[in-house]
Amino acid sequence: MPAARESLLDAAYTALARRPWSAVRMVDVAAAAGVSRQTLYNEFGSKEGLARALVRREADGYLAGVERTLAAYAAPGDRLTATAEWMMSAARENALVRAMLTGCWSERLPAPALSAVPSSSAVPAQRRADGPLPSPGDFVQLVRDRAVAALAGPGAVPADTAELTRSCELAVRLALSCVAAPPGEGGAAELVRAVLHRQPT
Repeated sequence: MPAARESLLDAAYTALARRPWSAVRMVDVAAAAGVSRQTLYNEFGSKEGLARALVRREADGYLAGVERTLAAYAAPGDRLTATAEWMMSAARENALVRAMLTGCWSERLPAPALSAVPSSSAVPAQRRADGPLPSPGDFVQLVRDRAVAALAGPGAVPADTAELTRSCELAVRLALSCVAAPPGEGGAAELVRAVLHRQPT
């Protein structure tokens, strides 16, 4: 029931924008999505299951946005600076993304355990959500690896991409530091350009 699942996740996300997660009620999420409460429980199992699925969806959306941004530019420096700016924008606009990237979960947000939880769900998407969720360190590696793949091209040998990997990781970590402490004039792009200017890419 993918359409109902997405509607329920949309309703949960909207509810979270209005009130703390502790005040979000399952019955209200189901009603906002136009489905029964039983459908909600069949899909997610519990409020914790809904929280895990919501965090998993936002993580997947964030990584898909990284890939779109990397694909939108030709020059390596442009790809990395645009990705850094996009990372900051995504974190600024989405409290769940900001919490996932920084590890700072406020009391307003759901904070599911990052480790896998036992799952007996018949819903494949929920079994995936019940698996391990990415930590801030995982996001560094995931974004870095996507950047290296985009810049090095298919068939690149890891031994030949060591410098590129280092430059990409520096750019990603710099962008993440800008999420925690936003820069002034020039933004993350100017900082990433300055770092890349000193690194071979």
